[in-house]
Order: sequence, then structure tokens, then C-alpha cells
Amino acid sequence: MVLKDKNAIVTGGRRGIGKAIVKELLLQGCNVVFTDIVFQDDNPELEAKLMLEEFGLTDAKLFGFKADASSLNDAKATVDFAVQKFGRLDFLVNNAGITRDNLIVLMSEEDFDKVIAANLKSVFNYTKSAARQMISQRYGKIVNVASVVGIMANPGQANYVASKAGVIGITKSNAKEFGSRNITVNAIAPGFIETEMTHKLNDKQKEAMMSVVPLKRMGKPEDVARVVKFLLSPDADYLTGQVIPIDGGMVM
Repeated sequence: MVLKDKNAIVTGGRRGIGKAIVKELLLQGCNVVFTDIVFQDDNPELEAKLMLEEFGLTDAKLFGFKADASSLNDAKATVDFAVQKFGRLDFLVNNAGITRDNLIVLMSEEDFDKVIAANLKSVFNYTKSAARQMISQRYGKIVNVASVVGIMANPGQANYVASKAGVIGITKSNAKEFGSRNITVNAIAPGFIETEMTHKLNDKQKEAMMSVVPLKRMGKPEDVARVVKFLLSPDADYLTGQVIPIDGGMVM
């Protein structure tokens, strides 16, 4: 349990990659607050309880918190909630994000702005809110969830690509800002990962995707979660400002 008694916030932690990260951190002894904008029966406490039962970890400390990641006020409230529950905040995982794909000539201004706000401004919101606590402790680790498309781009995703390229940029900038305060900031760049989004693809689309992946299979959310665990662990104490693709070799 390499993260035993550490305390974390995971944004967008109800499902998919975020949920896998929450589970991995709990398995490693971490206490976790996870956020989302929608909860089952509008009850974060109930959803946290159900997740713990699903994971078989009923004694772990897990709290849900309803928050819009694109809101700075909600980010501040999340950090205050976590510090109230745990006494300090050691880790921040900026995972929240959405897609609104379309060709740029057909993309609405609203869909562009929403993706930038949810995927990029959210990283600003939560990093800004968590930084004061981490600086006062002179310790903290931040992991930002970018994407391989932030490195290599993709047609029909101008808003998503721009947001994830921005996540990579803010990761490097913040790593330089916070390094002297013993705070590391790194990013991961998942490729094709099995989630609700990829389950909607047909066989032809999946075949096209696998043609550019040397390992010839999709990754699992757990593959991503284990890399996040590494970046938060003492094994990564001398690693900052880095972007780690988790993509089966797609980007090399």
C-alpha cells in the first residue's frame, strides 16, 4: 500500500478512467474525494458507499462531492471539503473531461467553449485551488490527464485536441512553478482505452483504430490507473513536467 494514509482529489471520478483511478488509489491505502457534476439520486454519499461495496473496500475512506470542474468556486469548495475531511491534501488528479466532436466548420462556438472549460480550465481551477494547501505543506503531487491527441492531433476534434494540448502545456509550466516547493506535476496521455465511449464504436471503427496501435488492442482503465499510482508514489519523486503516453505504442 504505497500511498497509505495519503489524501487525494480525483475529478470526474464516477466512471471510466476516473473510477479506475479512484479504485487503485483506495487499494493503495489512499483516502479519496472524487467529484462529478451528476450523482445517482443526486446523492454523493450514497454513490461513494455503493462504489466501496463494488470495490470490496468498505473500510476505506471515500467521499463523493458534486462539482462542476469548469467552475473555480466549485474547485475551491472541493479542496476545502477534502481538507476538512482529511486535514491535508497530498494528491490531485485532474481527470474531468468531455468531448463534443465535429468538423471545425460545423462545430458550434458553444461546443468549443464547453470542451475548453471542462478539459483545460478545470485543470487551472483545481490546480490553483490545491496549490495554496500544497505549498504550505511543501509537498504535493499533481497528475493531469491529457490524451495522445494532444500530441498527435485528430481530425474532427479541434476543441478536444486544443484542450488536451493545453493540459500538456499547463503541466510543464506548473512543474517549473512548483518544483522549488517540492510539488511535482506530470501528465499522462491515454490512447484508445476501453470505456463507455469506445463501446459505442462499430467493428470497422475499432479495426481502423487498432491499425495504428502496435500492441493491437485497446488499453483498459486499470492500465491508466496503475501509471497514475506510480506518478503519485515515492518511486516518482524525481519526475516532474513529464508526459507519459499510455497508448500501446501508438505515439513513438
